[in-house]
Amino acid sequence: MLSLLLARAGVPVTLLEAHRDFERDFRGDTIHPATLEVLAQIGLAERLHQLPHVKATSFKFISPRGTDTAGVFSRLPTPFPYIMIMPQARFLEFLVEEAKRYPHFRLLLGAHVDALLEDGGAVRGVGYRSGESRGEVRAALTVAADGRFSRVRKLARLEPVSKSGAMEILWLRVPRSADDRFEEAAIAVGQREIIAVLGRPHEWQLGYVGPPGRYHEVKGRGIDAFRQSIAATLPWLGDRVGAIGGWDDVSLLSVEASRLECWHRPGLLLIGDAAHVMLPVGGVGINCAIADAVEAANVLTEPLRAARVEEQQLAEVQRRRERVTKIIHNFQAGIQGRMVKAFDSGRMFRLPLPLRLILRVPGLRNLPPRVPAFGVRRVRLERPNEFGPPP
Repeated sequence: MLSLLLARAGVPVTLLEAHRDFERDFRGDTIHPATLEVLAQIGLAERLHQLPHVKATSFKFISPRGTDTAGVFSRLPTPFPYIMIMPQARFLEFLVEEAKRYPHFRLLLGAHVDALLEDGGAVRGVGYRSGESRGEVRAALTVAADGRFSRVRKLARLEPVSKSGAMEILWLRVPRSADDRFEEAAIAVGQREIIAVLGRPHEWQLGYVGPPGRYHEVKGRGIDAFRQSIAATLPWLGDRVGAIGGWDDVSLLSVEASRLECWHRPGLLLIGDAAHVMLPVGGVGINCAIADAVEAANVLTEPLRAARVEEQQLAEVQRRRERVTKIIHNFQAGIQGRMVKAFDSGRMFRLPLPLRLILRVPGLRNLPPRVPAFGVRRVRLERPNEFGPPP
């Protein structure tokens, strides 16, 4: 996203991607109203909607006690009152194809960054390997957007500080039936199960949530017991859990919230999970990362045109985004703590009482869905029409 925004503004950009393509099984397939609004600012939202997707107009919390609507996006003040669900590989391809329309954008696939080029205490670019060959990219600014296991962060000797305990999520997929009429986004709770449900165009993506050690506990019971626990929690999927052939169809994601104290060094900026790893709670990680990119474009476009970026400008990007990140981290850690407490006590997980009460008050019930939709603070492009469409 940042590459596209900068290239559109006339800044020469080289995007390095370690893989040869984007065909990977991503866990985050949600595109939030805030992101769609930014794309609309640059005339791309309508084009994105032409790709296969589904829309989640609400978020449900389902338990044996009943179903609570934890957020209704259709009531939000936005042209896009829903969460778009689209395989992330397709979204990344879309952004890259749009960026390729600008002559000063360059994409290097299969480029594994393994060195920072430094001069006078400042980062001046990166060294990378591609197959048997090596290359360098020199730049006024290097941006690390390489995720929670950021290689660039390690090369820069920056250590994130943990802000929560770990969570384990077992990700898997089951087929979608043509006559499924279920909500597109939900959390289903059983006696010892918490399962996130996301509706992809042709399948359901499930996230089986638990504290550290949950994977070994579940695996020890066997794949049949695992299938049965999903069917018991999601009865409408009971006829499809047989599609889970074995543990090779289940991916383990272990993650904890963490954050860098400083997101930058001279010539280097870290954004997204490279700067602040988000928990899966609320599904806001992608929203936060794209908001980082938008604010980076707002602050850095003019300095990058001049090929002179001062560290105080990098600090300004962090200043704009850090408070919001801290608020979301605190919220996620609170929900995670309740989940772990429920598992330890053997009780069924419930939404916090204040949240349940807010969702029942007409004047307040639209507040909770604003966080996944827009983040704590809405982020927009400050100069969206400064440059026209590509030649």
